[in-house]
Amino acid sequence: MANSENEKILRKMADAFKELATTVNSQTADMEVAPFSRACSFVSPLFGCLGIAFKFAEMDYVAKVGDLAEASKSIATLKVMLDRDIEGNCVRKAGSHTRNLLRVKRGLDMVRVLFEQILATEGDSLKDPASKAYAQVFAPHHGWAIRKAVAAGMYALPTKAQLMKKLNEDEASARIQMQHYVAASSSVVLYIDKLFLSRELGIDW
Repeated sequence: MANSENEKILRKMADAFKELATTVNSQTADMEVAPFSRACSFVSPLFGCLGIAFKFAEMDYVAKVGDLAEASKSIATLKVMLDRDIEGNCVRKAGSHTRNLLRVKRGLDMVRVLFEQILATEGDSLKDPASKAYAQVFAPHHGWAIRKAVAAGMYALPTKAQLMKKLNEDEASARIQMQHYVAASSSVVLYIDKLFLSRELGIDW
């Protein structure tokens, strides 16, 4: 990876989610689909950096962020997007924007927990942080076969040092950006959860 400012994945992620969090926390503006999908696209390379264990998550996440980016051309806000699917009676259908939003939100949450665990864990191994993040966010929604494949893939995770190199970060700057992302994404995830719950859609499907 080129050693340039353009490749600062963590900074891009943190900055984009700080902007989204500002919108959410203002409580006057609705979350727009375009900046949301753009911010989510900055997270995609991170899944790629984690290797085979999260290959399924990367493929699923990238496809669903792509769908939301496409939707943003004709749908202004996340609220409108959900309401259209509710009217069309297709909320839980495979490929619906609402279903894809729920999956994308789960990806953002997994990264948030991963970063929290990395910040709280000493040593160079990512196995514990990644295993905990997977168990907390994805495992309840996955069948036995996927869980087994992920568990096997955990042995091929990069070390913390290798991940920092892939992300073009030193540990000090990475920790700051991870903290920014954790704080900002928490607000965004909470906003999406509230959006689903206010429409009685549930978030565990």
